[in-house]
Amino acid sequence: MGYIRFLINNRLFLLAGFLLTFTSSFGQTYFISLFAGEIKGAFDLSDGQWGGIYTVGTTLSAITMIWAGVLTDRYRVRHLSLGVMVLLAVACLGMAVVPNGFLLIFVIYALRLMGQGMLSQLGAVAMSRWFVATRGRALSLSSMGFAVGQAILPVVFVALLVTMNWRHLWIVAAVCIVLLIPLMQVLLKQERTPQSMSQTTQSFGMGGRHWTRGEMLCHPLFYILIPIVIGPAAWGTALFFQQVHLTEVKGWSLVSYVALMPAYTVASIAATFITGWAIDRFGVKWVVPFQMIPFGLSFIVIASADTIFMAGVGLSIFGIGQGMQGTATSAFWSVFYGTRNLGAIKAAAAALMVFGSAIGPGITGVLIDAGIDFPDQMIPLSLFYFIGAAMAGLGIWRYQRDLPVAT
Repeated sequence: MGYIRFLINNRLFLLAGFLLTFTSSFGQTYFISLFAGEIKGAFDLSDGQWGGIYTVGTTLSAITMIWAGVLTDRYRVRHLSLGVMVLLAVACLGMAVVPNGFLLIFVIYALRLMGQGMLSQLGAVAMSRWFVATRGRALSLSSMGFAVGQAILPVVFVALLVTMNWRHLWIVAAVCIVLLIPLMQVLLKQERTPQSMSQTTQSFGMGGRHWTRGEMLCHPLFYILIPIVIGPAAWGTALFFQQVHLTEVKGWSLVSYVALMPAYTVASIAATFITGWAIDRFGVKWVVPFQMIPFGLSFIVIASADTIFMAGVGLSIFGIGQGMQGTATSAFWSVFYGTRNLGAIKAAAAALMVFGSAIGPGITGVLIDAGIDFPDQMIPLSLFYFIGAAMAGLGIWRYQRDLPVAT
């Protein structure tokens, strides 16, 4: 089935997945960091202090995800998405009125938990559970919400920031979320439920069985793959979180840098579709190890860039890695560990990912305060990506033999 026919036949469910990932944008780092300058100015924070607040709030959300993510195994996406989107809108309103740095921790916690955590989790679990033979294509199409959000929202909100108060823009964000809620409820009116899907289209993992989260946490492969879960989250988040600092050090304007997002998005979209096709054609086991390489290359290019054009090249390469990672990693857990307990399994992976996104800004912020600019940090960080790719390749090569023959 071609992409177009597949899209038409499954348009309602795919659009629901798209909206889940798109709405997560308001709790993603690249969106929150647009207001870094204004937030630091309003509360008189240094880069390290702002990074520390972000780290604490995001770490708390990572801990909560271990429990909250399991809810996707028990409740319909329709019901969960309603509650999560309402809470995300409330968190946006909280950012609009937060009076001090201490309470800012809890606002960041809510934004990260509901946005990056739960809405991303809902989108990935729904696609992985609703689609089996075409899982790669479903994940690639639904994850377009991430790409579209990164392409549109930074440009729009940075432009509005010139004429509007930053707190008022968070009210605009809350209104956008509220307006999307009725559409989501209509799309999921006849949702494929977890219970019905588990009875008809089970997808088994290694050893031809469904793994529990506890069993996964006792398996060596999970720990071998920790770098590819944490790495993109930690240092990719840092790249967007420190974009104001990065442009200041490089001598670029923030508007010019943010204007590069469409190039990043085009690369991400292309990589997403190619990765989805490759997963359905060759299997996710042949794709996952390679997703780290573009990340490492992009950090080298951006660190060395002295023009805004080369920054665009680096961001485009980074977009390739993002497109691969967003699709391949989501598919990996269902293929290797089965779909019956996918919510719990994904919750553990999501908690690691969110934790990675917590430590990235914190570590890089402390180093910046110590006099090590972010571009100087990027070359050593690129090594993390390459080492993670090698570990993933060796681990998957060892354990892919345990997959069911049909996979």
